[in-house]
Amino acid sequence: MTIGLRRVGPFRLVPAIAVLCVLAGCAPRPGAEVLTPVAAVPEAKLVNVYVATNRTRRSPDENVFTAGRATALNFVRYTISVPPGHRPATIAWPTGTPDPRTSFATVGQTALTAATFRAGVATSAAPQPGRRNVIVFVHGYNENFQEALFRMALLAVDSDTGAVPVLFSWPSQGALSGYVADKESVTYSRDYLVQLLTMLAADPRIGKITVLGHSMGGWLTTEALRQLRLTRQDRVLARLEVVLAAPDIDVDVFRGQMQTIGRLSPPMTLLVSKDDRALQVASFISTDRPRVGALDIQDPAVREAALRADIRIIDISSLTSSDRFNHSRFVGLAALYPQRGRGTGQDLGNAGAFIFDAVGSTISSPFRLGSQILGN
Repeated sequence: MTIGLRRVGPFRLVPAIAVLCVLAGCAPRPGAEVLTPVAAVPEAKLVNVYVATNRTRRSPDENVFTAGRATALNFVRYTISVPPGHRPATIAWPTGTPDPRTSFATVGQTALTAATFRAGVATSAAPQPGRRNVIVFVHGYNENFQEALFRMALLAVDSDTGAVPVLFSWPSQGALSGYVADKESVTYSRDYLVQLLTMLAADPRIGKITVLGHSMGGWLTTEALRQLRLTRQDRVLARLEVVLAAPDIDVDVFRGQMQTIGRLSPPMTLLVSKDDRALQVASFISTDRPRVGALDIQDPAVREAALRADIRIIDISSLTSSDRFNHSRFVGLAALYPQRGRGTGQDLGNAGAFIFDAVGSTISSPFRLGSQILGN
């Protein structure tokens, strides 16, 4: 599928933004008011989300963050309330003052130091005894802070794994017109993500660390992995399980990144959809350079490349997306995880190309589901 845009020159970005606005309906964005704590209600579910961000604070005494670039990581813990009528894969955004009975809401927030952040992540209450597993979510382009925060809470409550949710929020402009600025901001953020992953991996109280990079956050994630390998921090890499959802990465750039990163154990997982409209626009903006998140696993060359690079590629095109771009299908995997049963079904421990379908097997992680091996 193509968007049908072929204009070249300095105004190439303009028609792409117009297409995105049509698809999105240019709906209002949630503002910082959703971060103001309100009283919790007994019937709602509470999720503690730990945040490390290199965004700047709106003011020194607020846990409200802007698109500005900080020179050091800020650490915060938010308690997010999920309403009793919650529908999986859906964030019920408040209109006006958040009401925990009907919408997602912030019911608590605490600024942390690096030490209290790490201690909180390592000792957070979880169903299982022993070391605490962690999932680090790295959001994508065009996402403001509160959108990323509530998305992390959604993934945590839908998957219900007991893993401690950690959000790494980089300074996205949170605007459709901010694509180029966001590209610069993820480049700026590489060292900060490396700092977070190194901190978590150094704590013996923390178990498995799953890193989920979405869209442009996938590029940031692979760049952080590349930096870890170049600086010989192999022990950190050995602690990570990496999933890239709809990664907005040039195919040739990704190939070069993986040549440096090398093989990971377990293999890196890519969640792709060839009809991802957001990635089609990103490809157009980038002079029609193909994106990794839109790979077609029916292509024998793609299947062969997956095996050669020791990567798992899972086509999730059969899932319904939470947006009109078909760019957020990965959210549905978290929602399906409890329904299909934990730790059952086919083991996707090996590399190759897979398809997720209506009768797909649930694997040991909420972000690794598949049923038909195509390339292994």
